[in-house]
Amino acid sequence: MSHNRVRSREERAVNMKTPPESFLLFKEELRKAQLEKERLKQEYEMRLAEVNKELCRLKEQIQSQQDMMRTTLEYASNLETRLSEFQDEVKISQSQPRKTVY
Repeated sequence: MSHNRVRSREERAVNMKTPPESFLLFKEELRKAQLEKERLKQEYEMRLAEVNKELCRLKEQIQSQQDMMRTTLEYASNLETRLSEFQDEVKISQSQPRKTVY
């Protein structure tokens, strides 16, 4: 009986040195999952960078359009002021008596 105990201890020692196949499979699956996770992370970061780049480009376009609108409104306002001044000048010139050249 003591001989069986020694053998079972030896078997246990051997079994502890070599992990069960299910553990090895699990370890391999875990490694694959970690690689996939890293790949997905890199893909996500790449897509995020592309989206941020596009967002910056759109912000620049919006800023340019806002600047163009502001310039257009200023120009229209200046034209309105000049038109008003011109109308005033026309009214003044019409109300003054005309001088004849004779």
